[in-house]
Amino acid sequence: MSGHKVKFTEKLSYGLGDFASVLYWQTFMAYLTFFYTDVFGLSALATAGMIGLSRSMDAFFDPVMGMVADRTQTRWGKFRPYLLWFSVPLAVAGVLTFTTPDLGQTGKLIWAIVTYNALMLLYTAINIPYTAMLGVISDNPDQRTSLSSIKFMCAYAAGAVISFTLLPLSKMLGGGNEQRGWMLAFVIVGIVVVSCFLMVFFNTRERVSPPKEQKTSVGRDLKDLVTNGPWLILLATTITFILFVAVRSSVSAHYFKYYVGTQSVVMPFTGVVKSYSFEWLVSAFNTSGQFASLAGVFLVPFYAKWVGRKVAFISMFVVAVLCTASYYFLDPTQVWLILGINLIGSATGGPLSALIWAMYADTADYGEWKTGRRATGLVFSASIFSQKEGWAIGAAVGLGLLSMVGFQANVAQNPETLHGLKMLMSLYPSIFGVIAIVLVMFYPLNEVKVANIGAELKARRLAAGEPASV
Repeated sequence: MSGHKVKFTEKLSYGLGDFASVLYWQTFMAYLTFFYTDVFGLSALATAGMIGLSRSMDAFFDPVMGMVADRTQTRWGKFRPYLLWFSVPLAVAGVLTFTTPDLGQTGKLIWAIVTYNALMLLYTAINIPYTAMLGVISDNPDQRTSLSSIKFMCAYAAGAVISFTLLPLSKMLGGGNEQRGWMLAFVIVGIVVVSCFLMVFFNTRERVSPPKEQKTSVGRDLKDLVTNGPWLILLATTITFILFVAVRSSVSAHYFKYYVGTQSVVMPFTGVVKSYSFEWLVSAFNTSGQFASLAGVFLVPFYAKWVGRKVAFISMFVVAVLCTASYYFLDPTQVWLILGINLIGSATGGPLSALIWAMYADTADYGEWKTGRRATGLVFSASIFSQKEGWAIGAAVGLGLLSMVGFQANVAQNPETLHGLKMLMSLYPSIFGVIAIVLVMFYPLNEVKVANIGAELKARRLAAGEPASV
């Protein structure tokens, strides 16, 4: 494999791109459905339909964006320029998405569809090239695991920031006007996002290029992709893994607001009893989970190097599924158990994303090794397609089931609805987790195979008079 070692400053700069991305993505995961039902004013059914349709439509743009990025030629490389071109439009779309217009239900729904779809398309235009950079900054699998881990450390740090601050910040900025508070909060988010993406642009390099003699077409690229067996297995694993996360995340704020509610909590060591609102409880739940995920991502390179990425993925996922399923047995008053089990589940479930994206980079190498052609952008964009489809289906399933059991925003829920919330936080997502574990057992690229592929690709490039990497 290449002897090039990526400097820590470059790895950290690359990670800032995911910090920026996840300021939006964590909002989509944890608070978007809550925003549309309880702040913006849409019904649960309308929100489910709008998000599900929008994410599914946007997901089909991902492979297109990947192929466009693969064919981009600039003095900055194939992927980096998109961070420069689209960061400001992305921030503007974010502000408009979380602005509530003074319109009726039909007008609001149209506004939501237009602004949310604009935000997702711009997110795709910048996030697909950014993610594909993981496959071209280095060709070394250990460096890629390190890059992916730092990327996800920054991601979970951003998730913690949003989880902890968004609800209190929007409340403070709104001064009694919750809708105004959300809009102003995303003005601040937009400024941070632009700054982070510009730092990625200026402080990173692309080093792995397709073979110079490569001749390809859209049809050939797609054929190479759908005949890439390891990639197909990861694709199916990603969809079910995201469903595992998305079903639960789409209703977590509702779970705390309507099932857990305000709780009096006995503080450890002091025995003092304090009362906490659902806003503080859901913020503590999401924030502590992000920090636990961050710790897991920090440790996972060492664990994966010890046992291999596939074994690490399966063993950690089993623990995460068991933690999620256990929520079926928890009562609303068991606040410390709710938070504590979430720490274990997040520490083991959070790093799974870092592992799976490092494995996608290996499938790009496998595709080049098998066909003699490389389409890094398409590999990652089609993978993000599966991620978005998972989120679309997960949000639609979660809110659709809530609507079926009689959910109505800002009123007390009936027992059937409360039971549905408990199932959506526990057993339903666990089913998808079990399916994902079974699928990844068939993934064939172990550490020895990846090292052999990398060595052969390096030899091919040197034989063709090309640098192995730059």
